[in-house]
Amino acid sequence: MHAGNQYTFREVAIWTRRETALFLILAAFPTTLYARFNCHWLALPWLPIAMIGTAVAFLTGFKNNASYSRLWEARQIWGSIVNSSRAMAILIKATIADPEAGRRLIHRHIAWLTALRYQLREARVWENMTRRYNAEYQSNYKVAEWSDPIEPILKSLLSPADFAALDGKKNRTVHLLDLQSQDLATLVPTELTHLEFQRHIAALLDAQGRCERIKNFPYPRQFATLNHFFTWLLIFFVPFGLLQEFNRLGEGLVWLNIPASAIVCWVFHTMDKIGESSENPFQGGPNDVPITAMSRTIEIDLRDLLGEAPLPAALQPENNILM
Repeated sequence: MHAGNQYTFREVAIWTRRETALFLILAAFPTTLYARFNCHWLALPWLPIAMIGTAVAFLTGFKNNASYSRLWEARQIWGSIVNSSRAMAILIKATIADPEAGRRLIHRHIAWLTALRYQLREARVWENMTRRYNAEYQSNYKVAEWSDPIEPILKSLLSPADFAALDGKKNRTVHLLDLQSQDLATLVPTELTHLEFQRHIAALLDAQGRCERIKNFPYPRQFATLNHFFTWLLIFFVPFGLLQEFNRLGEGLVWLNIPASAIVCWVFHTMDKIGESSENPFQGGPNDVPITAMSRTIEIDLRDLLGEAPLPAALQPENNILM
């Protein structure tokens, strides 16, 4: 998540510099042939190109709206995880008489948060963090789930028996919630309280399942593919369609076709890239939901309820990026 006021012009320019150079080259080629070698047959009527542009604008708007919906849903899910975690910790303190048992339950919940965020940061083939422009920008921030191994963190939070029980489990998060449920069945004093705990565990399972749905089901590839093709089709034809428009303005002004076409192409292509950068909100990009920072916030609150000290520090943005 970008935690600053806005991306700077320099950051956007660097992020799109390769495409900008390509757009200038694509515009310069027909303009030079038209102005220097009188290849006036290269000029295309603007109306059909404008119709393609209208279609691309609709498709890009649809894609960006869907991408934002995925991003906002992911943020809402993690907001519910924050609320459920605090409520469950308070309920544990209020109903579990044994302080060590309560500490074990809360530490196991922090382990669940850790396992969930590591699971969500795993790469998928449709994600775009391997694209050159995204890989370059990664030098501005750190993704803890990619650089710090999970095993030492889980060992520090779980008992040896619990940690051993995770060995070979395909889905550690589900198994940790199962351990919570089994432990609570023996610790909770009344049936009513036990049902309340089960309600919270069910809410956590529901939140996890919704996160997994967003993670494992991409923005439909047919829409993404056709939007990509149509955008580049428009980019190719724009310089040819604007030749006559600038030539009508006066002698020598046809050369304005180069910067004007590059700007039009840049706008359409950058809008497409904005949607692409938001469609996978757990992929480790700068526009992700900051699940690492949110997990740390929950951990601080839960450890504070236990009276532990010193508390871990809240995560701060690195070059305005908060993960």
